[in-house]
Amino acid sequence: MYEWWYFPLLFGGGLLAGIINTLAGNGSAITLSILMLSGMPANVANGTNRIGALVQTVTAILSLRRSPRTVYLFKDSLWFLIPAIIGSLIGALLAVDVDPQILKRIIGFIMLLLLGTMLYKPAKWAKATDLSQSRRKPLNWLLLFFVAVYGGFLQMGIGIMMLSILVLLAHYSLRDANIIKLTLAVLFVIPAFIVFLISGNLEWIPGLALAAGQGIGAVIGARYILFLPKANTIVRYTLIVILSISSFTLLGLFEWISGLWT
Repeated sequence: MYEWWYFPLLFGGGLLAGIINTLAGNGSAITLSILMLSGMPANVANGTNRIGALVQTVTAILSLRRSPRTVYLFKDSLWFLIPAIIGSLIGALLAVDVDPQILKRIIGFIMLLLLGTMLYKPAKWAKATDLSQSRRKPLNWLLLFFVAVYGGFLQMGIGIMMLSILVLLAHYSLRDANIIKLTLAVLFVIPAFIVFLISGNLEWIPGLALAAGQGIGAVIGARYILFLPKANTIVRYTLIVILSISSFTLLGLFEWISGLWT
């Protein structure tokens, strides 16, 4: 049985994660931590987390303001449809065969590199969408496939990875990349959710409490914050904060720094 205070914590954490995931990514660092706080096994928490992820991504897409721009971006994202679905299925099926500690270190290192580009080469993240370039390149397709494999495996951090590919290689603006990211996130989460559902590695009651918060957070992020005039700036600074905390945590740098003072 769960304590009464656990459900407000799930809802509040889901709300915050829903906003963060809509603007940037890595909200699963919050949701997975809360789920495992109750003593839930990591593999069950990983599956339970997909309930909120599914609700959040679908809600975010439905909450986006319809405009010629968003319709264009939806169509542009179809190029990544196949790698998103296949990669997510493979990642979910392999979820029990990869050492999560090794994976954490790899992702932490990648996030640290991305943080460096945001701090020292911010112009690369501040450009408008280059409509003259084709996104239909094998490298973009392949990289999104690998991100989908990882997303099917763990989910945490895929938003930041997708934004990095879409902004730095596909040359979308941060705001446009976010809309593409939300579209692809739905394609990532559905196959993985089905795999975890069939395997039985999820718990519905805490998952639905988390999903309620994530759904509302997704509406706030997708409907309002993402369309503010300074959305690119808001997303960039949100990414800097999340990348800083995530990379330091995944690489164990907080523990290392703490050890220097003791």
